[in-house]
Amino acid sequence: MPPAAAEPLNPERILETTEEVLRRFGPTKATVVDVARALGVSHGSVYRHFPSKAALREAVTDRWLAKSVVQLEEIAADPAGSAPSKLEAWLEALFEAKRRKAGADPELFATYTVLLAESSGVVDAHLSQLISQLTRIIAEGVADGSLAAEDVPAAARAVFDATGRFHDPQYAGDWVSPTIVAEFEAVTALVVRGLRA
Repeated sequence: MPPAAAEPLNPERILETTEEVLRRFGPTKATVVDVARALGVSHGSVYRHFPSKAALREAVTDRWLAKSVVQLEEIAADPAGSAPSKLEAWLEALFEAKRRKAGADPELFATYTVLLAESSGVVDAHLSQLISQLTRIIAEGVADGSLAAEDVPAAARAVFDATGRFHDPQYAGDWVSPTIVAEFEAVTALVVRGLRA
């Protein structure tokens, strides 16, 4: 049922509705006309906010990815706690966020996996944000002597790559394994131990 006409059309409302449409129809069948119909407006009204279907899909993908960045930024920016404990908490939060998204809404997660492949610029920017957060955590540890790394950005990238099985959507099928948490903890402990000064 379309929302009440009195509710203003804005980008956030369009993105929320687009998620619903993508969940219902999937990324290959969902159209801007479907989004407009769900909003109770013309497709031209949607195009006033997003100039193309590709722009709309990129904005939805960016919005979805940004949700996890906020929580991770809180961990990275927390003035309390040691760098090693923040590194462990950051990796755990990333893993749990991805597992939660894959398990709670598998249809939308599958949709986003397709959209991620199309939105390389959005994905590249997201990955840069994540690696930047890791870089800051490791740099903090190097500065206070709790971690050691000659090349902090390279170390951050290595940590991200080494833990890829626990956050890269291509491994989502593994995340339901009864041993996945123990495997994650073992890899995280190894990574953190390897960075300790």
